[in-house]
Amino acid sequence: MESGKQLTGTLALAVFTAVLSSLQYGYSLGVINAPQKVIEKHYGRSLGVWSESPAVLSGNGTEEDGFPEHPAVVMYWSLSVAVFSVGGMLSSFLVGFVGDLRGRIKGLLMINILAVSAGLLMGLSKMWKTHIMIISGRAVMGLYCGLTMGLVPMYVGEIAPKAYRGALGTLHQVSAVTGILISQIIGLDFVFGNDDMWPLLLGLSGAPAILQTFLLPLCPESPRYLYIIQGKEEEAKKSLYRLKGAYDATADLEEMRREKEEADREPKVSILSLIRSSLYRQQLFVALMMHLSQQLSGINAIFYYSTAIFTRAGVAQPAFATIGVGVLNVVFTLVSVALVDKAGRRTLTLVGLGGMCCCAVAMTVGLKLQNEYSWMSYVCMSAVFLFVSFFEIGPGPIPFFIVAELFSQGPRPAAIALAGCCNWTSNFAIGMTFPYILNWLDSYVFILFAVLLLGFTVYIYLRVPETKGKSFEEIAALFHKGRKKSAQGPTNGTELQQLKTSTDA
Repeated sequence: MESGKQLTGTLALAVFTAVLSSLQYGYSLGVINAPQKVIEKHYGRSLGVWSESPAVLSGNGTEEDGFPEHPAVVMYWSLSVAVFSVGGMLSSFLVGFVGDLRGRIKGLLMINILAVSAGLLMGLSKMWKTHIMIISGRAVMGLYCGLTMGLVPMYVGEIAPKAYRGALGTLHQVSAVTGILISQIIGLDFVFGNDDMWPLLLGLSGAPAILQTFLLPLCPESPRYLYIIQGKEEEAKKSLYRLKGAYDATADLEEMRREKEEADREPKVSILSLIRSSLYRQQLFVALMMHLSQQLSGINAIFYYSTAIFTRAGVAQPAFATIGVGVLNVVFTLVSVALVDKAGRRTLTLVGLGGMCCCAVAMTVGLKLQNEYSWMSYVCMSAVFLFVSFFEIGPGPIPFFIVAELFSQGPRPAAIALAGCCNWTSNFAIGMTFPYILNWLDSYVFILFAVLLLGFTVYIYLRVPETKGKSFEEIAALFHKGRKKSAQGPTNGTELQQLKTSTDA
């Protein structure tokens, strides 16, 4: 049992400051959707394929819509959306390097230059070629978000007391969905999503980084980084006191000492060596599957379908109903915060995935029968709200912080980098292929997601251990124990040495 104050003002400040990056990620994720038609019009002007007179449009537009669906506009718009994920994929590999270079706090501070630059590029996009400025800004923001998606869970996971590690880790997702909701609200036409204000809407993507830049110097560095990576025991002790108040830090320092001894005996774990190593294979596979279960769950399909479903159900303002889904996102992520350290990570993930699977089946039935039975539209609406609720209870927030729990200090940065890359890559793949899958399967698309959700539920039930309330050492021991049971013995001298190294402490 840890002594001392568990939750202090300094700890609250540190977590709040860190998750400002997550708010920025969520905002950047959602902000591009609302003003799409307005921005496409400016792309057309910038490319010279737009005319104010519908009768002389130089594209495929019609007099009814007054807008040219010119191939160049479509291409540049698609690139504006996709380049964000590409930037995230690329920079996710640098998480370990940036986090270990000067520390977690200075790492977050350095990369804020990217966020502010991206905000300026998009906010001032009317001053030059609009499409080039926005695509550049989105790419730079993607680079920033790819780094923060790894650094924030890493830092929060390392400073959080064991009893509150799940709840504080979930705040990353709370902040992200809050950012999405804010972008949906201020992206409405009568707020900033109009012809005059849309550059400000996009430029605000970099605003949280400015506030964070002033707050980060007030936050303590991760004690685990100071002790295990830097070998600075006294500075680590001071950081612990700042985070937890006056208490007996002997147990925490002893745990970090043992972890440092183990890390010192192991060679530096790079991304490539982590992929090749049999020692961490089970943890790595679990981490990647957790992230895949999040992105391949069909949550993006629900958001894609939601407005159309609400329209068919006779909702007068489907855009506001979609914002209602965003509010539900935030509410049930907060529910996850309250439950994750009581019910446990594994339980909430299983409940979430199983519930989503049932909702996907209900959605399929509702979509197929809504033309025959009018009340089926309400089945679809209910399925949308429940699907989002189940997602945010477990599969949404938990994959981001559980990776930091599954690995010890040595391989943690490389594991977070790989998991982040997996998340971004699968996100990008779904974004690029979903329109084609939708054309192929139509309303049966949710059956595909139901099958995937069932598969992930079975895998997590069989393979993922509960990490609630366990130290990093205890979690690693769960996998070592499982590996010993499944293996008769090491296949060569190298693996024998690895196993010996991992179990000596």
